[in-house]
Order: sequence, then C-alpha cells, then structure tokens
Amino acid sequence: MKSLAKLAVYIGLALAALTFLYPFLWMASSSLKPPVEVGTISLIPLDATFDNYRTMWSRAPFGRALFNSVLVATTITFAVLVLGSITAYALARLRFRGRPALEAVTLGLLLVPGQLTLIPLYTLMVKLGWIDSYAALIVPYLFNATAILMLRQFFLQIPQSLVDSARMDGMGELRILFTIFWPLARPALSIVAIFTFMGSWNEVLWPLLVVRDAHLMTLPQLLTVFALGGGAGSLGVSLASAMVLVVPVVVAYMFLQRSFIESMAGAGVKG
Repeated sequence: MKSLAKLAVYIGLALAALTFLYPFLWMASSSLKPPVEVGTISLIPLDATFDNYRTMWSRAPFGRALFNSVLVATTITFAVLVLGSITAYALARLRFRGRPALEAVTLGLLLVPGQLTLIPLYTLMVKLGWIDSYAALIVPYLFNATAILMLRQFFLQIPQSLVDSARMDGMGELRILFTIFWPLARPALSIVAIFTFMGSWNEVLWPLLVVRDAHLMTLPQLLTVFALGGGAGSLGVSLASAMVLVVPVVVAYMFLQRSFIESMAGAGVKG
C-alpha cells in the first residue's frame, strides 16, 4: 500500500510538472517548425528549420537589443547585490542615529506600487537629460528594498562573535562584509541575484517610457514594438523571438539553482 501511495504521488507530481513544462516545450518546438506545422500540438517538428530565427534577426536589431538587455540586467544585478548588501549590513550590524527610521522607510517602499512612481521618475529623467540613455534604464533600479530586507534578515543570523573577532583583528566594516558575510550569505545573495536579474530582464513598461532610440532598446521592449508593429508576421517568428527572451533567464537559473534551492530550503530552519 505504501508503494502504491508513493507511486501515485510520483505520477501526480509528474503530471503537474508536465502541465507547467508543456507550454514552454511547445514554444521551443514551434519556433523550429515551418508555418504549416506551427498550429499543431506535437512537440517534435517533422521538418525542423531555423527560418523563424533568421527572419526575426533580419527584421529588427535583436543582436543589439540582446546586448543592451545583458548590459542593463547584469549592471543592475551587480549594483543591487553590492549596494543592497552594504545597506543591509549597516541595518543589521551598525548602530547609528536614524536607523529605525531608515528601516521603516525601506519597509514602507514595499507598500508603494511601482506604477505610482512612474510619472515622478520620468519627470526626473527628463530634468536630468537622461532620456534615451543607459542611465535612465539602470539608475532607478540600483537600490532594491526587497533585496535590502532579505539580506538584512540573513545577516542577522550570522553570529556577532565573528564580527567582533574580525574587528579585533583590525578588519574594516567593508572587508568584514565582503570576506565574511558574503561567503556565508551565498544562498541569500543567489536568490536576490535571480529575482533581480529576472525582474530587470523582463521589464517592459519603463524602457518603453524612457527609450525611443532603437539602438538603446532592451530585448523585451524591442519584442513588444516588433509584435505590436506587425513585424513578426507569423506565429513562428513571434515564438522564436520569445525564445530569445526566455533562454538567458533559464541559463542564469541553471547556474544558480543549487544556491536558490538551498536558500528556499533553509528559510524555515531556525538557528
């Protein structure tokens, strides 16, 4: 009976996994199908071709857009990890005037919908003359309240004795952060990196507001303009462009999945 119950659980999990995986697998398969096969539900193309990718690449500057997305998402992720961990370390381990107020403001930022800040941010970008520049795409996302609070909670779990010993050895606060806290907080840093990279990589609305030059467009923005402008022309080309957007995120998750799973599994462990 236990074996049958376990088998039933595995079958249920497999069906659930298939439910989530099938749309992605169908998209990947259909991007390699000729137009006459795209409407079918089979996962194996009878006549695989890269014509959809060639058509997509020839109709719009996707190579430049891919470079822009990699540059913007990587820069934002690195800045959030560095600046967020510095702020989190200060909130978790340093004593200074105004710290409770800073914690309250950081927490309060999570309650403000991002759509409410679009107009003030856009006005600021115009005043600074940053429209159609990388600065407009990157600077508003350098600080992330969610990342700061997540790292702060993780830093609070690190024994204070390590910090005291390091200070007695003459180490400065930044050296303590990057040589002691960062190695211990690798799971937390990984999960922050994944969510930050995914969020910045998939961002569409903000780039549509601040960038009009095709050479500065990110990949999601160019795909949106490409699809709404009728540039795709066929479902296969649209799916091929979507695959170009999805694959880098999947690759990034594959590299960081071990730390991501460790962080999620350890989130409920006390002490």
